[in-house]
Amino acid sequence: MATIREIARQAHVSPATVSRVLNGTAAVDPQTEARVLKVIRETGYRPNEVARSLSKRSSRIIGCIVPTIANPFFTELARAIEDESFRRGYKLILCNSDEDPAKEEAYIDMLERMNADGIIITTTHEEMDALIQACPVPMVILDRAPSKETNAYSVRADHYQGGRLATEHLVQCGCRRIVMMCGPKKYTSAAKRLQGYRDVCREQGLEPREVACDFDFADGLLKTQQLLEHFPDVDGILAANDVVALSVVKVLAAQKIPIPDQIQVVGFDNIYLSQLMTPALTTIGQPITAIGTMAAAIVADLVEGKDQPLKARILPVELVIRETSHLQSNRANGKAVDAWRMKS
Repeated sequence: MATIREIARQAHVSPATVSRVLNGTAAVDPQTEARVLKVIRETGYRPNEVARSLSKRSSRIIGCIVPTIANPFFTELARAIEDESFRRGYKLILCNSDEDPAKEEAYIDMLERMNADGIIITTTHEEMDALIQACPVPMVILDRAPSKETNAYSVRADHYQGGRLATEHLVQCGCRRIVMMCGPKKYTSAAKRLQGYRDVCREQGLEPREVACDFDFADGLLKTQQLLEHFPDVDGILAANDVVALSVVKVLAAQKIPIPDQIQVVGFDNIYLSQLMTPALTTIGQPITAIGTMAAAIVADLVEGKDQPLKARILPVELVIRETSHLQSNRANGKAVDAWRMKS
């Protein structure tokens, strides 16, 4: 394997000149540069990236720490982050924290030691705020509002508006006994969605009905069973996220409860799977690609010295209507057709 000294010997220049050509740190005579590059191509020289990161204090790496890659939301989010990072000339290291503060701290420490240029993190632990504040590299927090003490950059969807949109849609579909399967309240996102649901219930004169549920399929199965036992007259379910909505549909199908004629279901996230399931899921669409792209762009801009005056970015959500809900007019038309078919 050729070294810088070997390149310099063959090109009849100093090692410092080779370094300038490789790193672009100073102007080099065009003919000399061409000679050096020719030798580099002929020898197949590859720079030692570890050594370069130590000398330049930059590895062209961005770290992304997520709670779990088992949730398709974070898989899709990481993909968007990776796409924008690569476009801007950075590689991505993906870290799965399992919602463990010790693992999050260990990964932040590892990325700092690797001279990572930035870190993008989704964390629910307030004890991480001090560590985030002290982190010497640019950091962006996703999916939650950072504490004022961290003064960190953040990108998240408008979860409160999402909770309102989902509840208002179920009301418009004729539901009056709506149950919300609330995500863990330690998540800012879950708390905001719950607040939106409660506000609409209050405005519409409805009784809030709530069931605590984690953001995973297994707990969704268990909590759906409990929901049906505690609220047997339920006519609308607002799931904690799309993964939980999948479990809701599975339980209702197993009990032969027709969707959406008897119970209507709305998810949250609009992951790719939500349009593949049967029936296709009505859901609140988070701008997953936009969130990931914006987070990576903020990190890259900060590394490149570009000003970022706006600390918090809150992106709008949208209602995506599919087959697990239908408006009252459609519902009435469907029942009329069913009645006509029975008489025929």
